[in-house]
Amino acid sequence: MKFTWNKESDEKMTLKKFLKNKGVSHRTLSSLKKGNGKVLVDGKKRSLSIEVGKGKITLILPPEKSDENVKMSKEPLDIIYEDSNWLVVDKPPLLSSVPGPSNRTDTLVNRVKFHLWQQKSKDLVPHVITRLDRDTSGLVLVAKHRFAQGLINKQVEEHSIDKKYLAVVEGIITEKHGIIDKPLGPRENGIGQMVTDTGKIAKTEYWVREYLGDKATLVECKLHTGRTHQIRAHFSSINHALVGDELYGGRLDWGLERQALHAYQLAYVDPFTQEEKLFKSEMPKDLENLIVRLKN
Repeated sequence: MKFTWNKESDEKMTLKKFLKNKGVSHRTLSSLKKGNGKVLVDGKKRSLSIEVGKGKITLILPPEKSDENVKMSKEPLDIIYEDSNWLVVDKPPLLSSVPGPSNRTDTLVNRVKFHLWQQKSKDLVPHVITRLDRDTSGLVLVAKHRFAQGLINKQVEEHSIDKKYLAVVEGIITEKHGIIDKPLGPRENGIGQMVTDTGKIAKTEYWVREYLGDKATLVECKLHTGRTHQIRAHFSSINHALVGDELYGGRLDWGLERQALHAYQLAYVDPFTQEEKLFKSEMPKDLENLIVRLKN
């Protein structure tokens, strides 16, 4: 990987400070000190402690070592956007984001790895930035290499990546707009999350999109924090569980094989170009069909 910046100012600063100002992580800087990669100033290798004025600064990092245990999958990958650093993909329901004990051969990561291999990329370690539950469909941001992941981590930590979801919840929510601000922590049995005073801060904002007869409500949700199962646990806590969400008490008799949750919008600032990116995904067929059935 090679990344280049033109330093326009005469103001002196160390290479380390310059790179930190560009968002280079402490981990990457430590790796450079150990000889894993190099930094060039006007084509000449320099140490991080040297002071520089104007010049062309190039960061060169070796490829990340691929995990042989993560196999490649040739199954389809619905790519919404792609450049040299990022992929935005539309994940179908019933597909895990990352390999785990129940599935190590065909997850989103396995499919992206095969896609990168087809492109003859030297970096074959996809980094999922906005992970979704297996049964949740919709947009996922993937960094093609660890440097991109490091640069966007600040947005992840500050919850400034704008993620919006559509959910079908049981019953009629009378408030057209609201915020569920309840801390979440692990259930006693370790499976799923629950509202608890000892949990971590969790805030979900919602807007009513449509009433589906007198049975259910279509809501748009925005995450202000990123807790596990946040939307699912929050709506269950106010007695409006997601349709099809068995873990949180949702109805299973309305013909849906998973929880009615779709990540339909994703927005972030590309840390390489400072451009604002916005992507949207159409409602999947199974949720469209559910909404039609509930309205009739």
